[in-house]
Amino acid sequence: MKIGVSSYSYWRLVREGKLDFLDIPAKAKEMGFDVLEFSTFQMPAGETPLSFAPKVRAACDRAGIPVASYTIGADFLRAAGGWQAEAERLKDEVRAAKILGVPGMRHDGTGGFPPGHTGAKGFDDALPALAQGCRAVTEYAATLGIKTMVENHGFFCQDSGRIEKLMNAVHHPNFGALIDMGNFLCADEDPARAVGLLLPYAFHCHAKDFHVKPGTAPNPGEGWFQSRAGNYLRGAIIGHGDVPVTQCLRLMKRAGYDGVLSIEFEGMEDVLTGIAVGQENLRRFVKELG
Repeated sequence: MKIGVSSYSYWRLVREGKLDFLDIPAKAKEMGFDVLEFSTFQMPAGETPLSFAPKVRAACDRAGIPVASYTIGADFLRAAGGWQAEAERLKDEVRAAKILGVPGMRHDGTGGFPPGHTGAKGFDDALPALAQGCRAVTEYAATLGIKTMVENHGFFCQDSGRIEKLMNAVHHPNFGALIDMGNFLCADEDPARAVGLLLPYAFHCHAKDFHVKPGTAPNPGEGWFQSRAGNYLRGAIIGHGDVPVTQCLRLMKRAGYDGVLSIEFEGMEDVLTGIAVGQENLRRFVKELG
């Protein structure tokens, strides 16, 4: 299993001007990661994903670190012009992924809860548009040798049961799941149960940890957000929070998963410390499983 890191883990340093986005590959290599995952380019004004991707690829080549996945946003339910227009837009992102040399690209199905104008009052109502959009993208991506994925992300398309429905509705060998072990808590779902259900569809996995407080407790304040059921979550260093990380890893081993496991760190701690300690813990957990 290769241990990677998502560029998203460094976003606070980039936002604060402490790290240039194009310096992330060198930093990830310096910190000992096997591979890097890019999560939405943070581009200068005037750049597009297609114009910026060659610069990102060059930075990775200089650092000597391969890119394992490209992660972007998408919304087949809200996009002007419907799922067809969004699928066409995503073809440019697939071409950017090709420039990066990645084996897979993750895109959202939708973000947040679907607004009334989509006509989707529940997930089953939204499923046809989501499936048609995802299938159109993956059919195009397959011609370029890139697999596509949807992650358990965004509240509405987050539960493992909903992701499984989408996998089977799309029903294409080029389409699979990016499993984020921590994100299931946003839908108040047991991470281990959810990971166990979705592993047969996994193309890529995220290691993420959260601190959890019940919604019956007082609001803990800055740094916390609420799950769909109103429980409180805060990003944690891998191994410091309440996600059953080692149990999820055991399930991956049992299922024969041998792909990439990328750290997504979004805690309040110092960014580099949080990423470094998380990597140390994750590598130790994997090693202890044999």
